Parts: sequence; C-alpha cells; structure tokens
Amino acid sequence: MFRLRTLTCLLILAIILPATRSAEATAPPEGTVPVGLARIDITPDFPVRLAGYAGRMAEATEVAAPLWAKALAIGGDDGDGPAVLIVLENCSATAELTAEVTARLKDKAGIRPERCVVAATHTHSAPLLPEFAPWHYTAAMPPEHLARMERYRRELIDRLEKVALDALAARRPGRLAWSQGTVTFGTNRRRLEGGRWVGFLPGSATESPGPVDHSLPVLRVTDLDGNLVGVVANYACHCTTTSGSFNEIHGDWAGFAQMAIEERHPGAVAMVAIGCGADVGPYPNGTLEHARQYGRRLADEVDRLLTADWRPVSPELAARQSTIQVPLGRLPTREELQRRAEHGSLGSRDFARHLLDALDRDGALAPSFDYAVTTWTFGNDLAMVFLPGEVSIDYALRLKRELDGSRLWVTAYANGMPCYIVSRRLLDEGGYEVDSSMTSYGQPTRLAPEAEDTVIGAVHALLPPAFGR
Repeated sequence: MFRLRTLTCLLILAIILPATRSAEATAPPEGTVPVGLARIDITPDFPVRLAGYAGRMAEATEVAAPLWAKALAIGGDDGDGPAVLIVLENCSATAELTAEVTARLKDKAGIRPERCVVAATHTHSAPLLPEFAPWHYTAAMPPEHLARMERYRRELIDRLEKVALDALAARRPGRLAWSQGTVTFGTNRRRLEGGRWVGFLPGSATESPGPVDHSLPVLRVTDLDGNLVGVVANYACHCTTTSGSFNEIHGDWAGFAQMAIEERHPGAVAMVAIGCGADVGPYPNGTLEHARQYGRRLADEVDRLLTADWRPVSPELAARQSTIQVPLGRLPTREELQRRAEHGSLGSRDFARHLLDALDRDGALAPSFDYAVTTWTFGNDLAMVFLPGEVSIDYALRLKRELDGSRLWVTAYANGMPCYIVSRRLLDEGGYEVDSSMTSYGQPTRLAPEAEDTVIGAVHALLPPAFGR
C-alpha cells in the first residue's frame, strides 16, 4: 500500500573559503552563476486515478516507484532575476497548473512568467489531474475519484511552489556546461500502410521506418570545486513503457533514469525532461523491467558523457515568451454536430452535445487556441525551446535543420497541454494523434495545415539571429 513520503531533499552548493582570504577576494569567479537545485516527493498517500490510458478506471493503490518534482534555479536577483525550471513526474503540466505555479512564484519571489517553466515527464503512471484530457476517458468519473484527484492537485501545487522556492533559497555560485549523447530505445510508434496510419506498433517491435531523434542533450551543474551537483537531460520519447493494465504508480523510464543517476552520484539532483516525442515510444515495452532498463541505459550515457569534454554555458540567461494562436482546421457545422449527438458512439455523442452548447453560448467554435512558446538563451552558447503539448518529432528535426542544431535543445510537454501538436506529415497520414486524440483534449477538429509553420515561425521570432544557420 501507499507509504507517505515526506522527504524533501535540498541540494545546497556549499562554498568553503579559506579564512585568510580578504573580502575582495571572495567575489565569484568569472563565468559562474548562482544556481540551486531541490527535489520534493509528490507521491500520493491515498488512492488515485492514473492518467494516460482511457480504459483504466480503477484507482491505483500501489507504488512501484515514488514520484518526484525537481527544480533548478539559475541566476541572481539583479537584472531580470532568476529563472526556474520545474520538472514533475506527471502525465501533464497543464496551462492551468503552470499559471497557478507561475503566479505564486511571481508573488513570493518576483519570478517573471517567461522565466518559469513547468515541464512534465508525461509518465502514464502518475495521478490524473482534473483538467487533463477531459474527454479521453470512457466512463463518467465517480465523485469520490474526482474528489481525490482534486485533493492531489491542491497538494501538488503546494509542493511545486515549495520545491521552486527551495531551489531559489539553495542558490550558490556554480558553473553550467552542456554536452550531447545518444540513446536509442525510442522508436516511431506509428504503423503505416500505403502512407496512411493503421495503428500503433506492437510492444515487441524493435524498429520503425518513421523518424526519431536519438539525441540526449545534458546540462551539467557543478560547484566551484568541480563537484557534480545537478544534471538535466532530455530525450524525445513517450513514457509509456508499461500498459494500461499495470495500475501502479511509477515514473516510467524517465523516473528510473533520474533514480539511477542520483544513486550513482550521491548528493546530485537529476532531472529528465521529454523532447518532441509525441509519435515516439519506448520499444520493446510492456513491463516495469523494460522501464528500469531504459532508465539505466540513459544513466549509462550520462556517465559516459561525464568523462568526456563539455562545452561551457554562459551565465547570461535571456528568457522570451510569446503566446500565439495555433489554427484549427475546418470546424464541424451545427448539422454535423447534431448528427453526431444523435447517432455517434457514447463518447462522441456527449462531446458533440458539449460543442453544441458552446455554439449556443458563444455563437461559434473557437478557430484556434492559445499556445505559449518560451525560449531561454545562454549567451550564444545554448538555446532552449519549450513547447506545450504533445509535439511530434518533426518539429525538433525541422528546428535543428533550420537553426544551428549543435546549440539547440527542444523540450515539449511544457507550460501547457492543449492537444497533440502534429506536423504536416502526420496530417497527411491521419490517425490517432491527428484526429481521435483531439476529441480527448476537447478540441473540435484537427489542426490546420499551416499549424506547423505557425509554431516554427514563433520559435524563429523568439531566438536571436546568432542561433541561425
């Protein structure tokens, strides 16, 4: 059964200065930056519904591995102030959750919104949040399930605030550097026939002709003595190693990777975020041992990189954010919705009635949705891009072609979860991510063909020219 985990681990970068040094000699060396890391256990101690798989209706009562939220704070209080990256082991960092965390940190620590990023690992074995994919599940939510979901969300917001404030309080001068390795367990999960989607690959698959991105960018944080105090890694792959029939809490391969890195490097905090892996999954899959294996493989690659050369990262962090409108395709007519409300499947009927209510209330369905694109640049050394939603692999590959891919890091599942953000290629192929998933997310139709160019253009507009080809 559940074990209440209340341990909050703070990593404080200690600076020990010889007593004989003068006050003038204690200034931090050039190239250093105030940096702090913290972690907090976010494992619930009560039954909860898990997110991700539509048919999983029973609450989870067992913990296969604890869940964590980690925070990295970078920068001092002068100028634009510090930036905070939070990575939580959950299926979603929704826009609502991000807005609440950002508002609290602005109020209590003066953190500017563009300098706060909340990213999820997208594990399908963490508690369901009430606002995530509201039309995804196949039966009405029992009131007691919903009450416990809402309780978990309230407690989660408090813990995300705390871990961010703890990281801010732990800031001490340190150094940033980055490198890039490779892991290969991610496989494009879409099975095609004649150029059209026909389903997902079976769990025993080992390869697919679809595109992938096997790069593993890693940010290293060290103290002034060169000791490792933090690692942030990023890989473009779904955290769906176990299936919906496995109803126990765990962080999937990303969670096991964090655990392995921290076990091998006592005192360090490890954070693993997810790239544009919306159409990529871990293969083969199906068991918890698969997830552990993939976590160890990622940790092995981090260990290999730690013995190699690293590129220094400038302490000058510039954050930019733009909320754009991502266009939807042709919207359903009232007549089409009425037919679906009368003759569609149960879930389709309910959603059609929901859209008809929106038509009656607003006079029209929204032709687009808000989408907050965020970039962090560290001088001219590294550009990080944070994109909301389940972003398909083509976005990262295109950005790396059009920009300087050797200095580019793209994270998805960050600051919002509006739907799958599919590419034009996927629109041509059709299938789950393109069409049926949009109902799960409450979107009235698929993305417009120009959606990809809209998102890519927003990234280009935010990044300085120095990061171009």
